[in-house]
Parts: sequence; C-alpha cells; structure tokens
Amino acid sequence: MSGATYPAPVLTGPRIEAAIIDLDGTMIDTADDFTAGLNGMLAQLDAEETSREEVIGYVGKGSEHLVRSVLAPRFDAAVAQTRFDEALAIYQNEYAKINGLRTRLYPEVEAGVGAMHRNGVKLACVTNKPHRFAVELLKQYGLHDYFAVVLGGDSLPKKKPDPLPMLTACERLGVAPAAAVAIGDSENDAFAGRAAGMATLTVPYGYNHGQSVQTIKSDGIVASLLEAAKVIAAHQSPA
Repeated sequence: MSGATYPAPVLTGPRIEAAIIDLDGTMIDTADDFTAGLNGMLAQLDAEETSREEVIGYVGKGSEHLVRSVLAPRFDAAVAQTRFDEALAIYQNEYAKINGLRTRLYPEVEAGVGAMHRNGVKLACVTNKPHRFAVELLKQYGLHDYFAVVLGGDSLPKKKPDPLPMLTACERLGVAPAAAVAIGDSENDAFAGRAAGMATLTVPYGYNHGQSVQTIKSDGIVASLLEAAKVIAAHQSPA
C-alpha cells in the first residue's frame, strides 16, 4: 500500500446506496498471475518472456488488450494479428491453471467490504477480468458472498471504460447511478463511473496502466477500501 497521505474525500449528491468495486489492483494484486499466464503463452509462441513491470502497464482493459499489448513488441504487426486468436486461447488456458496461485489480498479489503455491507451499502464487483476467473478469486478470498452482483469483461457487449457495466450493475442492484460510487485503481474505473453518473473514489496502490494515481480524475483518493467505507458512512450520516 502507498505510504503517502491524501486529503479525505468528501462526497456530494444523494445518499450512497451502492458501491461498484473493481477487482484487479483494487481488491487483489493479480499482476504475478497475469505475468505467469502470459509467460506460459509466450513460451508456446517461442517469444521472449514478459515481466511484472511490463504487465502492470497493460492490466485493466481486459484479456484481449493484455495479450495484444504483450504480442506487439515481440512480433511484427501482421504476425501479431495473425496469431492473436491462437495466443488468446493459449493465454486463457494457461491462466485457468494458475488463477489465484500468485495473488494477494490488499490490506483492509475484507474489513472495508465488510463494513460497507454491514452499513447497508449494496455491493457489486465490476471487472474486465473474465467472469469465471473473477468469481473464483472472490471465493478464494472469502469475498464472494458480500457481492450481490459480479460482472466480468465477458458478461456484457462492452467493458470498462464504457459505462455499460456500471449502469448494468446499478440496474441489477436496484439503485440509481447517482446513488452509487465506483471504486477502483485506474482511470478506466473513474471514467466508467463518471460516464454512468456515479461518484468515484480511487485507491493509490494498484496499477493504473503504469501511470501515476494523481492523473486520475475522481472525487478523491482513499488509502484503502476501509477508508472508502468510512467516507461513504460519513456521507450517509446526517449533517
């Protein structure tokens, strides 16, 4: 977790009834899983290995983007395009073998999610990770039952930064977008939340495509999901 301190965000607008929370880089550090899965793929393609540092710059936009990004510096454009479908299939097979083996829960995630749940905040996990992998990870860390809705990158025709997953999550939770907050580690999360008409909070310890968290336009930075729960609770309390 980042050691920096940030001003406590103050949310405005309607009472917050729901939180839409990202997975990779927000609840669980999955970068080493991604790296291992991609290296399993690259070995079968006879290509140079990748590293955690390279992969972090690509995380957050779905498996297709991840695979295309790793292929781009290793093959010329025509070959990368020709081999994309093969590479994606290999990657998904490799990732399925190791999903969760090299991951860790970020500090105060369970405490934060639990606090939101106890305070009556409806919860959805919206991620660009394939749905089955997201569900497996949430179950592994004992988080799945907190979430009434889990949407993956393959759950709908569009994924973040498009607002469709956020709007769908709100619809399934029975909550107006203006009464929901999007919480994530990247510009994708904040952009999708803003486009859906939601409040947005950012955690500082994730990936954000390798860019500084300060570049994200959100309603504020929270040190952890527990801090996010406190910000939501403060907004719910009468003045």
